[in-house]
Amino acid sequence: MDLTTILGILVGIGILGASVAAGSSIGSFVNWPSLGIVLGGTLASTLVHFPFRQVLSIVPLALVALRNRDHRARALIHDLVEFSKKARREGLLAMEQEAAEHPNDFLRKGIQLVVDGTEPDLVRSIMEIDLAAHEERHAIGQEVMQSMGAYAPAFGMIGTLIGLIQMLTRLDDPDAVGPGMAVALITTLYGVVLANLVFLPLAGKLRLRSQEERLEKELIVEGVLSIQAGENPRIVEEKLLAFLSPEERAAEIESRSQQGREAVTGDVS
Repeated sequence: MDLTTILGILVGIGILGASVAAGSSIGSFVNWPSLGIVLGGTLASTLVHFPFRQVLSIVPLALVALRNRDHRARALIHDLVEFSKKARREGLLAMEQEAAEHPNDFLRKGIQLVVDGTEPDLVRSIMEIDLAAHEERHAIGQEVMQSMGAYAPAFGMIGTLIGLIQMLTRLDDPDAVGPGMAVALITTLYGVVLANLVFLPLAGKLRLRSQEERLEKELIVEGVLSIQAGENPRIVEEKLLAFLSPEERAAEIESRSQQGREAVTGDVS
């Protein structure tokens, strides 16, 4: 679970709750019909905008946004360099068994295409089509979330208008005007909070997840094609390190230097 996402939502709810509790009772800010208008209206508009299948897809995508995801580029570089060494020593076919057990589906697919003797241009084309399709699926999820973020405040305003109309029909009762106005405004509050604390931030998190996965898949494409071309493993490593940030690249180089020093020390002893 991505603790920063959960923490952000909880902090936002906590700050709002503390602000409410400082001035009045939290119970006065709870109105189930208002919440129903915002959530129900947002869902209805989303169903009008998108096919039902795409609306359902936001459930697993939301879990992707909430799931903690380690940055695996350094591990992928290590695996690709090892595949490169094996291919140089024993030939491309020697990678098949080990590749079949690798946890990354995209890398497995690329290595299998190479082992099967697929032409380099076709390997790149197939893998880039897979990458584009993956991005398209994520883009649809982002668009659904962004649309929900746009609809929620609008239905909050609609709920407020409904509440105001109901309040105006009771102007003969002055004691009902104040509470009626408060209930009417709560709907707008619900819409704004849901949009800016849930829907739009989740859309942004999905965009970041998609960018991370694209970088990793581009790294795999370049690594697989370098292996197929028979490039020296050191050249493969240098090429793939370019995908890392300067900080990650320095950490990776330091890690490999440390491993080299430990290996030398072990040999001497």
